[in-house]
Amino acid sequence: MLKISMQSFISETLNDILKTTTSFENVLFVLPSQRAKVFVKQQLKDKIATGFLPEILNIEQFVKQVSEIEKVDSIQLLFYFYSIYKNIEEDPDTFDKFSSWAFTVLQDFNELDQHLIDTKEIFVYLRDIQRLKKWSVTGTFKETELIKDHYAFLERLHKYYPVFYAFLLEKKIGYQGIMYREASKKITTFLEKNSGRKIFFIGFNALNKAEEFLFQKVLENGNSEIYWDLDEAFFTSNHQAGTFIRKYKKEWKYYEKNDLKTLGKSFAEPKNIQVIGASKNTTQIKYAGEILEKFQNFSNTALIMADETLLPITLNSLPKNINAINITMGYPLKDIPTTTLIFSIFQLFTSQEKLQKTATNEFYYKDVVRFLKNQAIYKLLIDEKNAFVDDFCDKIAKENLTFISKSKIDELLEKCDNKIKIAIGTIFKQFSSISDFIEQILELINLLKEETTDLEKEYLFRFYTVFTQLKNLHLEYNYFQDLKTLALFFKQLIASETLSFQGEPLKGLQVMGMLETRVLDFENVILTSTNEGILPASSQQNSFIPFDVKVAFGLPTYREKDAIFSYHFFRLLQRAKNVFILYNTEHDVFGSGEKSRFVTQLEMLKPNIIQKIISPKVVSETIELKQIRKNESIFEQLKILAEKGISPSAFTNYLHNPIAFYKQKILKLKEFDDVEETVAFNTLGTVVHETLDELYTPFVGKFLNKEVVSKMETDAKKLVTKHFKIHFKNGDISTGKNRLIFEVANRFVMNFLQQEKKLVSNENNQLKILATEENLSTEITIDGIDFPIKIHGQVDRVDELNGELRIIDYKTGMVTAANLRVVNYDDLREDKFHKAIQVLLYALLFTRSKNYDFKQPLNAGIYSFKNLNKGFLSINFSSNYRQPDTLITQEKLDEFLEKIKMYIKEIYNPEINFIEPADLKY
Repeated sequence: MLKISMQSFISETLNDILKTTTSFENVLFVLPSQRAKVFVKQQLKDKIATGFLPEILNIEQFVKQVSEIEKVDSIQLLFYFYSIYKNIEEDPDTFDKFSSWAFTVLQDFNELDQHLIDTKEIFVYLRDIQRLKKWSVTGTFKETELIKDHYAFLERLHKYYPVFYAFLLEKKIGYQGIMYREASKKITTFLEKNSGRKIFFIGFNALNKAEEFLFQKVLENGNSEIYWDLDEAFFTSNHQAGTFIRKYKKEWKYYEKNDLKTLGKSFAEPKNIQVIGASKNTTQIKYAGEILEKFQNFSNTALIMADETLLPITLNSLPKNINAINITMGYPLKDIPTTTLIFSIFQLFTSQEKLQKTATNEFYYKDVVRFLKNQAIYKLLIDEKNAFVDDFCDKIAKENLTFISKSKIDELLEKCDNKIKIAIGTIFKQFSSISDFIEQILELINLLKEETTDLEKEYLFRFYTVFTQLKNLHLEYNYFQDLKTLALFFKQLIASETLSFQGEPLKGLQVMGMLETRVLDFENVILTSTNEGILPASSQQNSFIPFDVKVAFGLPTYREKDAIFSYHFFRLLQRAKNVFILYNTEHDVFGSGEKSRFVTQLEMLKPNIIQKIISPKVVSETIELKQIRKNESIFEQLKILAEKGISPSAFTNYLHNPIAFYKQKILKLKEFDDVEETVAFNTLGTVVHETLDELYTPFVGKFLNKEVVSKMETDAKKLVTKHFKIHFKNGDISTGKNRLIFEVANRFVMNFLQQEKKLVSNENNQLKILATEENLSTEITIDGIDFPIKIHGQVDRVDELNGELRIIDYKTGMVTAANLRVVNYDDLREDKFHKAIQVLLYALLFTRSKNYDFKQPLNAGIYSFKNLNKGFLSINFSSNYRQPDTLITQEKLDEFLEKIKMYIKEIYNPEINFIEPADLKY
């Protein structure tokens, strides 16, 4: 790295000022930013031994001093603007609708004032453009309601502006634009009052029209100076970075007699510049951390973030050797843990309103769990012995509670300390007004602040001030008509607000955004996110004033913004010695993956740049398949299983994935209990099975006829409802998705009965029900295993159709004839054979437990409710599609049993581990 002593812009400027100024008693320095003030003050202290320091102001403070107007924050401005708007409009928008466009209007007003535009002229111009658009030779312009509203809105801007301006002026408050416009009117008076004062403007670049006017007035008054921070390389050429300063040199009367001050020559000096492409934002931030690790001292080092939204991940990626850090950017409020808590409180009530549970004061279970499991709340509701929240959540799942009443929450809080009980209980109380709701949140913040870290206290205090301000404004104006409006406004507010860091500005590593680098110079610069679309920012503009109108009135457009970014980028590199420029190479967002045009320009200006592409270090690991060795305790469980019995579904589970079989049958792991708010597929299956069982049980041993099935059809819907109530505890099947699933179950049963009716309506068909939901079992002995293995299962139905015995399995899922074709038993592990294996196992169970003699033809198969039009799907042993073979014989079952024994022997072989299949899909 280059080690050359660096002369900073501040140092050069102060040296020049000290040549002509000995006393600073009546001197004023005006700087672009607050951060620059600290550095100027420090350097000046080092340069003058004794005496007064000058008054040092940033540009905003200077304009405030001249205009005598106090700046007001955006929330208050919005409330003031709405009160003006309501007085003017006969049919005003609601506050939430108003705030969605008012922020943009205020931005436009601010820009018009900063650039001293004749507002009457521009609004009339805008109005005339709209009228011209409507004009048509034939007079047949078709105007939709939307177009009509838009034109009317733009025509009304000229009514809002003067009234709002006059209102703010009277209160001596305003946004930045008003301060600038008023300062321009009062500058002459200000200069007369301060005639003995010497003013120095230091380090500016792009000025708005008001600043240009103010600066020229001050300079023309004599005795004042302006120091620009620009390198000759950009001023003398046609480079974009020098656009503004070249323009002022050419246009300002002051420069007819005076020269430009402090044009540097340091950009041409040798520099160590590296341009580094990194895949994804995280990689470039992590790499920036690796670069910083190599530094011994950070006193002259800056990490500059073109994309300030990456601050949270940057703070987690800084190396341990950084002992001091100064952050100029604010931490986004939306990324703070407390924000999640506040949003979860809003969610409780917005969902309650949406789901129409306000009258009963019930809350959607997911919102309640989210709130209770928020780290801050969970901490309060836990003691050494009890995790109340966990027990409560288990209870919700067991009882399948989609909605939770306030009384249930009170039961939970009974075990808590009285103070906690009141504060958290109040959150779930029905509030009488918005002020009441805000008060509830303030009470909770008060409770949370007692047991928390210093950093969390900062978060809570920030929210306490936000909600106190909202409460006061609401009491004064009463604009939040409902919680939805407050929630929307809070969301808008949080998106743009930040939490400021307190730090020692002159110590350690400087972490800053591009704008904060003005006037400052660093020897080592690490610049992240230098992608096109970020640097310069995309040309998208949030304004009601069209591009052509902006050009006509001399308002800044994206062109000027590009020149500003260009200046900041190249100015930052002027005096730097070691520069690391990082950009994201991934095209994962529209317009990303392309390095900034400024970087390409730099590569042309500095040919000896080092180019690098980096990627994360990926450690490739060979994926080892899970294996479970069969020890004594596992074997003990396998013996118990042999006694209790292996079901056809457990057997096919083993064939699909032995590890899943091990978890289910050996470890006896159950699926996690959760609230079933939408009917699960297995619940639907159970309801259909049990309904059919109840319908057919009375007719076991009897022949079915058309009348019997018609009677079943009339009872079906009632039974479907009954079984849903049993299996879908506390669930609501009257509306929404659940209603649809209920209707599907009903349709499954009705369609099946219609098919049965059609079957028995034919006089040639004789259908006799022999059994429903019958439990069957058999024991088999296997060579090498010294105990019998029980196989058991529940057959959905056994019947006799025209002398043929049928073993039937009901499936609510999709099954096709292809799933029941078994030509040979070579590879039963394949998933496609699993339905056939289950059906054959039921046939095996039936024949062995009933000592069946095979004199009567035997068939087995499936009724698939999603494929009912194909009727009864039989097991098929034929490879020829045209000639199916559905007859089950003793020989076929014996051959099948031998194959089954082979797999069971595998399960009980202590030498063969439970191994996860290599081709497992999920």
